[in-house]
Amino acid sequence: MEISPTRPDKSQVLYTGKEIAVTVERMAGEISTVYGNEEITVVAVLHGALIFCADLMRELDMKVQLETVTASSYHGASTTSGELSVRVQCADQLVDRHVLLVEDILDTGRTLSRLSAEVMAIKPKSLRIAALLDKPERRVTDITADFVGFSIPDLFVVGYGLDLDGRYRNLPEIRAIHS
Repeated sequence: MEISPTRPDKSQVLYTGKEIAVTVERMAGEISTVYGNEEITVVAVLHGALIFCADLMRELDMKVQLETVTASSYHGASTTSGELSVRVQCADQLVDRHVLLVEDILDTGRTLSRLSAEVMAIKPKSLRIAALLDKPERRVTDITADFVGFSIPDLFVVGYGLDLDGRYRNLPEIRAIHS
């Protein structure tokens, strides 16, 4: 697939920056309703959730701590290799805390299932998941997000943190790439 320096060829906008902003604000309201005045530790799944997480945190009206984890199963391809690498380095920061895992996309569920299991082993006070995008038809594990921005069909998407081989994360919109 030929890669354009600014926008991927054969792509279409699924969600504009404005639509994403409205959705992130809605999700923050839902999260605030669940946690009330409780302090939470937001754990961003790098690198894809970075932009979403930053915008989401700015909309939260509560005490928030930030940690990050790395997880990848794509390794530069447009489909998952099935080989998952995970690094949770903030374990001591999650014990007895309300933890909100923030992910860009809930696809097969393998990544979030593994991350959830690793975080639960650390014994947080609670664990919930916020996913900007949800692809339920691709799910192979029994996991759902507590807070979902958009439910999408089985499309490969880029922009707003999502990438193709490290590119297009900086796009303000989410685009579907068609081969």
